[in-house]
Amino acid sequence: MSANTETDTAAHTTAAAVDRKDRKSRRGYVVSDKMQKTVVVEVEDRVKHPLYGKVIRRTSKVKVHDEAGTAGVGDLVLIMETRPLSATKRFRLVEILEKAK
Repeated sequence: MSANTETDTAAHTTAAAVDRKDRKSRRGYVVSDKMQKTVVVEVEDRVKHPLYGKVIRRTSKVKVHDEAGTAGVGDLVLIMETRPLSATKRFRLVEILEKAK
């Protein structure tokens, strides 16, 4: 019985891992660090215009959870999508790629 239980558990965890979608990760610059444990990051997305073909830069600001409070304005950071942490926070800070000069 214990062999079947271990096999069932292993199959269940593997299936759960397969069902989970890959989390989005983005790079962006910190534009505000005035809040506690939260920074605002500006993320740039480059899209090609469907008719004219010109590459357009679109930016969006997202709120990012920064537990340690280490990121400062101007830092290039790597962020990853996570479960909702508040009404507006959906990302968490993975690492600081480059500190501001």
